[in-house]
Amino acid sequence: MAPPLRPDRSIALIGLMGAGKSSVGRRLARRLRLPFIDSDAEIEEAAGLAVAEIFARYGEPYFRDGERRVIARLAAGPPRIIATGGGAFVDPETRALLLERCTVIWLNAGIETLAERVGRNDCRPLLRGKDPHALLAQLADARNPLYAQAHIRVESDRGPAERVVDRILRALKAQSRTSHSEA
Repeated sequence: MAPPLRPDRSIALIGLMGAGKSSVGRRLARRLRLPFIDSDAEIEEAAGLAVAEIFARYGEPYFRDGERRVIARLAAGPPRIIATGGGAFVDPETRALLLERCTVIWLNAGIETLAERVGRNDCRPLLRGKDPHALLAQLADARNPLYAQAHIRVESDRGPAERVVDRILRALKAQSRTSHSEA
């Protein structure tokens, strides 16, 4: 069975930590028969250090600089699904690059859902020693206006990841129909 559509550019998933960028991204990649790349994993491979170690040793600005370079390389390649780190889209250069070269999809979820999801693992450097609800609410206030610049917004609620993938595919088909009718 052929995939429902074949994107001509990469799809970048953005959103707060816990929004489902990696889990939804892997499933979306399978459905579209595209490679899946987690930008944080690429950064770790390039640096030879875990994201938490990069933050601890060198700080967030150093990490964001490396993240920007890795995302630029990924976005310049053939179509793929890219799960970005939650803060990647906050950087103006990274945001402009993603909006220009990729179809950017914001996975949005409520604070309760996000806190429940991120509470399942403790490898997130921004959460160390902090109240997840308070931090996520603060991050949402700061980042959601930026995330709203995405080409597509999809709700990533408590349901199965496949339901979110279905929403993304419907939105991509609708966008494809719109862009073809404008041509």
